[in-house]
Amino acid sequence: QVQLVERGGGLVQPGGSLRLSCVASGFSFDRAHIGWFRQAPGKEREGVVCNSASDDSTYAADSVTGRFTISRDNAKNTMYLQMNSLKPDDTAVYYCATFRRCAGPPEASDMDYWGNGAAVIVSS
Repeated sequence: QVQLVERGGGLVQPGGSLRLSCVASGFSFDRAHIGWFRQAPGKEREGVVCNSASDDSTYAADSVTGRFTISRDNAKNTMYLQMNSLKPDDTAVYYCATFRRCAGPPEASDMDYWGNGAAVIVSS
């Protein structure tokens, strides 16, 4: 049974940083394309960043390029999302996910499995 559990959400001031983690189980983590998406209140899901298991390439949405970084620790079956220079527009529930492909900025339609989400609120 595939499980993905996010940790690390919370309230942060604009310009601040936050790191989310996601522990995975039930599948071969080192062979999976992984990533994060988010959903803000009243908005559609948005792919944020993904990491390819094929060549370790990373692709991010234009809205977070240069600010958000994904990493993975295959020994711990864990992925991370480091978020810097946060803006109020980054407020959303963030979900870690497995993707069928990761060859460009992530598409929510390419997700296979995802967790229950972690809320991130950027506000002063």
